[in-house]
Amino acid sequence: MSEKGRILIAYDGSDAAEAALNDLPRAGLSRNTKALIVNVQERWLPPPSSYEIVEEVLNASEPSGAKPARAKEEPEIQIAQAESPRLGKAEKRLASYFPDWKIDTLSLQGSPSYQILWKANEWDANLIVVGSQGNAGTRLFSLGSVSQKIANEARCSVRVVRGNSWKKGAPTRILVGLDGTRAAQSAIEEIGRRMWLMGSEVRLVTAKDPSHDKQKASDGSDKIDAWINAFTEEAKELLKQSDLNVSQIVEEGDPKQLICRTAEEWGADCIFIGSNDTGSSGEDLLLGSVATAIVARAHCTVEIVRHQN
Repeated sequence: MSEKGRILIAYDGSDAAEAALNDLPRAGLSRNTKALIVNVQERWLPPPSSYEIVEEVLNASEPSGAKPARAKEEPEIQIAQAESPRLGKAEKRLASYFPDWKIDTLSLQGSPSYQILWKANEWDANLIVVGSQGNAGTRLFSLGSVSQKIANEARCSVRVVRGNSWKKGAPTRILVGLDGTRAAQSAIEEIGRRMWLMGSEVRLVTAKDPSHDKQKASDGSDKIDAWINAFTEEAKELLKQSDLNVSQIVEEGDPKQLICRTAEEWGADCIFIGSNDTGSSGEDLLLGSVATAIVARAHCTVEIVRHQN
């Protein structure tokens, strides 16, 4: 995230949305930040009346040229003039966490995922924050499949929050999927830019392909091992400059399984995954479908870091 962060927070009043707000003080975010809390209400068209149904049946028997034209009303994007009490409470709570932030709220109507993605684009957000599940018992912004769609298609970074139980003020445990790509480096740089609680830890996780042919260097060492060691050491040095305690794991296996398993066993608060794609279908070694699988399977919060020019 840039020094002047712009964070869009999807909010519907559900437990998952509340957890997303509660998670933000542990995300290391800058004091110099603009936040936009967005509530999206799905607009449902009423079913046709009995008169409209009868008229439709009668007209069906007429020649096509004689059928009266029936306008098909499309739901319009509407911005509510008055903010809901729910948004006001969310704004007040966020301001209590971050008194220096500039916070605005916005109500929209339409498809939740579409509206969030559209507004993030239009507002030039650096980060979208969503809960992993929504208020399924209402017709309000229902997350879950929505959060997955936002994670897959957003042009900026996305933080999908799962509510964890933690002690207030406890250090944060951050797990990073590291594969030597520029995208993974972007995730490391993003972590290094943030302000973490003292004693926070980072664990670097790299999955080796068990099927790769060992290539020996002139000194007899494995070239793949040397390559992994080079980019992990570089990441360690950068993160230590931010006073983070850093450890690493390098194991053979499937990246998504290794990352999710290690995060759960270690008790990670958040997984960071870099991504070169900007809402497209492009995928990288540790990205694309892997990031999607991690968002779906991880027990903790997942932040997908997308580099923005």
